[in-house]
Amino acid sequence: MRRIPDASPRGRAITVDLEGEAVPAVEGEPVACSLLAAGEDVLARSIKYHRPRGAFCFAAACSHCLMRVDGLPNVYTCRTPARAGMRLERQNAFPSAKIDLFGTIDWFFPRGLDHHEMFAGVPVAEQVMAKVARQLAGLGLLPPHEAPARLPARILRIRVAVVGGGAAGLAAAKVLSERGVPFLLLERDERVGGRLTRGAPLPDDPAVPEVASLPKGSVLTRTHAIGLYDDEGGRFLAAVAQEPEGLRFLQIHADRILLAPGGHPGLLPFENNDLPGVYAGRAASMLLREHDVAPKAAALVGWGPELHALARLLETHRTKVTAVVDLRGPLPGGAHSTACVGSEPKAHGLKRVGSFSFTRENGKRKKVDCDAVLVSIPPSPSFELARQGGATVNFDAERGLFAVQAEANGSTAAPDLFVAGDITGGGTAREAAAAGARAAEALIGGLS
Repeated sequence: MRRIPDASPRGRAITVDLEGEAVPAVEGEPVACSLLAAGEDVLARSIKYHRPRGAFCFAAACSHCLMRVDGLPNVYTCRTPARAGMRLERQNAFPSAKIDLFGTIDWFFPRGLDHHEMFAGVPVAEQVMAKVARQLAGLGLLPPHEAPARLPARILRIRVAVVGGGAAGLAAAKVLSERGVPFLLLERDERVGGRLTRGAPLPDDPAVPEVASLPKGSVLTRTHAIGLYDDEGGRFLAAVAQEPEGLRFLQIHADRILLAPGGHPGLLPFENNDLPGVYAGRAASMLLREHDVAPKAAALVGWGPELHALARLLETHRTKVTAVVDLRGPLPGGAHSTACVGSEPKAHGLKRVGSFSFTRENGKRKKVDCDAVLVSIPPSPSFELARQGGATVNFDAERGLFAVQAEANGSTAAPDLFVAGDITGGGTAREAAAAGARAAEALIGGLS
């Protein structure tokens, strides 16, 4: 990854401290983005085999970017804004993540290591191994200082709560605003928009609604919905808001709840898919569109319209696209010149991606040079909140994912719970926006 030459500055140039070394960064951008742009792509080591780990999803949905930040362990650096002088330390490595002695575990046990049965039944050795395993388990060191005092919780009451500020959530908010229904939209990112502002653009993407046109105070950014619970006051949505003073717990009572949280970036099961330099497709488009950071040469693999849209986006910003491997086909019209239907993808490299290979339809193997492999597949629906709230979740064998079962108007098995967007199994941004608007209209009809 590198910053695109001649790109306009996105913020103030600063430095952060990476284990005693000053690393250039841009104030406010995700610190993992700054590290990648500075050539620091190994951020940690895996827990068991101590393989090198680099940021993958930029959605706080994996553990590859966890670092110790200013003494606090296990921080998602893909979500932490860079600030001048912040101290960063890699975790789970000795003596360092670049040269980790425990990485030899991977070489000594090429067929895998079952630590649960190692020396089982052997007197003394079994006890020693159990103690060693306990010492090596866990992630990160405890903070050096006590946690700050918690901010008092805030209880809110509203007619409609909307979770997710992407295409579906924003379309629903627009309908609710036009109909004069009080609502509160929660978005965990700093800005709303979702794939509309961070994904690879598709020709039929709807415009991003102006947040300024929505009622004042109806949108809470940097607010993460964490659960649906019941108490003496009835059902409430639990959320954590990142405020200037710190984290605050929100208890939100709503007559209707619309869930449009999107999905988790998926990871394809191919050899070396955990190497630093393998990124989710939406992560790559976000890095490019929001921070002007992109690979020099990239190989793309996956399926769906976003795969080919990402190839177009990269090439217009001077990234060399060395391969676009569609694992399902057929290829759409206007596909990239390197696009083909293929199978058996594989990333190559020791500590980071250096090349990528695949099998073409004619059975011939092909290998291309690249410094990034971008995995672009439909996201896995973030169904957890909906299931906790009483909605039915089924496995879709054809698409290979779990999705919330809902009617065309977004209603679910829980009378007060509606869903829209990727949570129901995916689709384009335009389809998600249409689903969000339908769900908003439907839940308004049920309000007394």
